[in-house]
Formats: sequence, C-alpha cells, structure tokens
Amino acid sequence: MNNSSNDYPGDDSELKTESVWDYPRPPRLEPTGRRLRVVQGGVVIGETRHGLRILETSHPPVYYFPREALVMELLEPSAARASFCEFKGMAGYWNLRMPGGLVLEDVAWSYERPSPKYAALAGCLAFYASRVEECWVDEERVVPQQGDFYGGWITKNLRGPFKGAPGTRGW
Repeated sequence: MNNSSNDYPGDDSELKTESVWDYPRPPRLEPTGRRLRVVQGGVVIGETRHGLRILETSHPPVYYFPREALVMELLEPSAARASFCEFKGMAGYWNLRMPGGLVLEDVAWSYERPSPKYAALAGCLAFYASRVEECWVDEERVVPQQGDFYGGWITKNLRGPFKGAPGTRGW
C-alpha cells in the first residue's frame, strides 16, 4: 500500500482501494487528514482532520482522535477494563456519559504511556464504531469491525477478509 491519507482530497473518486492484507505487522502509525467524527444521540463527541490511524495486517484501520478534538467533559476513564497490546502497550478504556444520564461503557480506549514507536498515540482516543451510534470517515458512515475486541472502522475502499469475525481471532 502506498496511499498517503494526508493527501486525501475529499473526493471518493480519488480514494484508493486498500487491502488489509497489505498492511504491515507490526502495525504502522500514520497521520490522516480525513474528516473523522463520532456521534451519539445527535451530539458530536469528536471531530477532527488531525487524527492518526493504525494499519495492521488483517484489520481495518483504527482511527485516533486528539483530546482537543473531543468533548472530554462527556468521557470518563473506565475502572472496569484494561488490555495489553504487544506493540503499543497497556490500554485504558473510556465511558461516555451523555446529558440525561445515559452511560455507555468502554466506548473508547487510549494508550496513556504507549511504547516508544507509538508515542504519538499518547493523549489520543480511539472509538468502537459498534458502541456508539455513528462513526464517520469524511461523508461515509463506517461499518464496525466484527467482534467485541477489535475496533477497526470499515469503509467502502477497504478489502478483507477482516479479522474479528467468529473463527478469526487466532489469525
């Protein structure tokens, strides 16, 4: 794959097809200038053109938002969950507390002290498209990566198969 997402012009006709099987392992971290949005209950929780994305073999991209692009007043650290990535380090999770009292648990995650190769992830959050109402890349509503562990965002330019469906966890 030789597509620089920072140069994305915003016109789907120029968006290159990407196969997740061309993505590297260990994963590659790169900036993206594409418009990223997370929406819950009509409220924009985050929006940026200064995100990061992780590209890893067999996975749709995971998009990270800088905290200054998020409504952090609605996000709170979750005490219920943590996980470890062999490449990025220890992940903590985030709950979304909406006005009116609705709490959505573990909708996002972050690496507060990532390994040195992924230092740019410090202070950024990634969202599970399956745990909020809407996630968008430019003007396309994404399809969540299957499964309850991985958080990739599937767009129409991606080709799989994608890890996450039943029977693929050991890939």
